[in-house]
Amino acid sequence: MQFLFAGLLMAAAVLAPAAGNAGEHSGSPTEAIRFASLRAKEVNVRAGPGVRYHVKWVFVRKRLPVMITAEFESWRKIRDSQKAEGWVHRAMLSAARTVIVQADTMTLRRRASEKSPAVAQLAPGMVARIERCDAQWCRVSVRAYSGWLRRDGLWGLAPNETME
Repeated sequence: MQFLFAGLLMAAAVLAPAAGNAGEHSGSPTEAIRFASLRAKEVNVRAGPGVRYHVKWVFVRKRLPVMITAEFESWRKIRDSQKAEGWVHRAMLSAARTVIVQADTMTLRRRASEKSPAVAQLAPGMVARIERCDAQWCRVSVRAYSGWLRRDGLWGLAPNETME
């Protein structure tokens, strides 16, 4: 009986992915909320972590922010701002951080202050690249404009996340 139990433990150890190897994860939730953006104009979102799973839909918007919720080998389970989830290959993701405007029209300001002059108006659904964030404001760039947006009304940041 001891040999059977020891044999099962050894088999489990051989089948389990090595914890220290990059990219080899169990598919369980990631330890911390992480965000990324889509690297390409067209990104297939699959029902599972691999090409054998069917394509649920195709993102057709480069730089869209997504939340990484789980990992399995070279696949990442993502959630978008509409709470839709699926799996994408990690090569389709970029570390470049972006946010999407979810509130009504937001004012991009010259400085991080409500009294600062307006630079542009951003409509819901617009994507901006993050340059840095503090607890209340984010410095972003959108097309030829850059300035400060209030964090509330944006999606693509973890709660209390700051960036320098």
